[in-house]
Amino acid sequence: MKPAPHILIIEDDESLAMSLQNVFQLEGYLVETTGTASSGLARATSVPFDVVITDLQLPGASPLDAKAGLDLIRQLHIAKPNLPIILMTAHHTTETAIEATKLGAYDYLLKPFDPGELLELVHKAVVGSRLVSAEVAVGSGATGQDTIIGESRAMQDVYKEIGRLATKPVTVLIRGETGTGKELVARALYQHSDRVGRPFVVVNCVAIPETLLESELFGHEQGAFTGATARRIGRFEQANSGTIFLDEIGDMTLGTQAKLLRVLQEKTIQRLGGRETLPVDVRVIAATHRDLEAAIAEKQFREDLYYRLNVAVVQLPALRRRREDIPALVRYFLQRHGGELGVANATATAEAVDYLQQQPWPGNIRELENVVRRALLLTRTNTLGLEEVRQAHSQARAPLPGATQTLTAYVSELLGRAARGESDSVHAELTAAMERELYAQAIQLAQGNQAKAAKWLGVSRPTMREKLIQFGLHPGRE
Repeated sequence: MKPAPHILIIEDDESLAMSLQNVFQLEGYLVETTGTASSGLARATSVPFDVVITDLQLPGASPLDAKAGLDLIRQLHIAKPNLPIILMTAHHTTETAIEATKLGAYDYLLKPFDPGELLELVHKAVVGSRLVSAEVAVGSGATGQDTIIGESRAMQDVYKEIGRLATKPVTVLIRGETGTGKELVARALYQHSDRVGRPFVVVNCVAIPETLLESELFGHEQGAFTGATARRIGRFEQANSGTIFLDEIGDMTLGTQAKLLRVLQEKTIQRLGGRETLPVDVRVIAATHRDLEAAIAEKQFREDLYYRLNVAVVQLPALRRRREDIPALVRYFLQRHGGELGVANATATAEAVDYLQQQPWPGNIRELENVVRRALLLTRTNTLGLEEVRQAHSQARAPLPGATQTLTAYVSELLGRAARGESDSVHAELTAAMERELYAQAIQLAQGNQAKAAKWLGVSRPTMREKLIQFGLHPGRE
């Protein structure tokens, strides 16, 4: 099980520091606080924190002003370039906050702010921080938390492409069905490139509401649109000198595609609502599960952008095209999840593995992983048998009530299967299906905003995140 996120709060106002500490501890974070720039810098450079939250105005060598905060950001970014630094600042120091962002800060919030907004921002920063710091291993013999598994000929071709393209200063397009591991390949390309150690910024184009994606990528000026109360630095500026990973690029609007094309051609950006042209040195890695050629024919994707992206391509095979890798994947998922689910030294019988090899896996590796996790929850020993695997697979692929049938009909179907001896866990199957549908509809209605969806459901954000992972749900896709 992954350890709780560890964050450092640098704030000289003791009551605010204590209040923030309480908020984050209630959400399951490990929290430390300190009150000066010098002590914060010393602590942050000696302890592996996931995120640093700091006030811009801090006591330091100079009187209480923004200079100490800027010095802290500059020095901390040099020492730990991939450690996210989130600023808290007042309206009158907005320009200084923008300067801090250029020096390496991850983002900033203007006081007073909603604690939920800060929690959501910190969660995004933690995910990004762990993505960068967790090394992606390659090959079936690896045992790390994040590993690209497979020794098939198709995967050997993928490894060769990663090695060939990692150090080349070119845009890379990763193509493959949902659940094939495109994000892992993007991180492997970054970690083997000459830009490793510099910023690595991840943007999920489908998880961000369409109306906000352009601002997220390129930033905006004050007054650019309703709610734009201050200038905001975009992800391309944050990734300057480093790498940006644009996941699900095929879902971008045509207008945003045009601006991305300009970045690739001219290596410049323009903030939304601004006139200034800003140079950026960013390597772009993009990924999509969509058929871009069909999207071009349907006038949903720009042909000129397609040709810019389609020069260096890594094509990931569907799991059904490399069934010989399934035994190694099953062993890896048993090792990865067995401990956290209380099943030490978990194994699977030959019959169970053979059954898994025969399935079509439309959800690919992600679907296989979910089935293995479910089977670990069902087993009463440390060995997964054919029945546990079949039951877990049945639950994962069960039709959802309300989508194709009424609740009454769905219950009748489950009870009928039980009466025929085909199931002995009707309650668990119904609960799992109902819960999955509830979380799927909530995250879709919230347009990928996990904090909002969690509030509607009356659950904590960690619970929301765990359920999304458990059910294989992805904001904006389900």
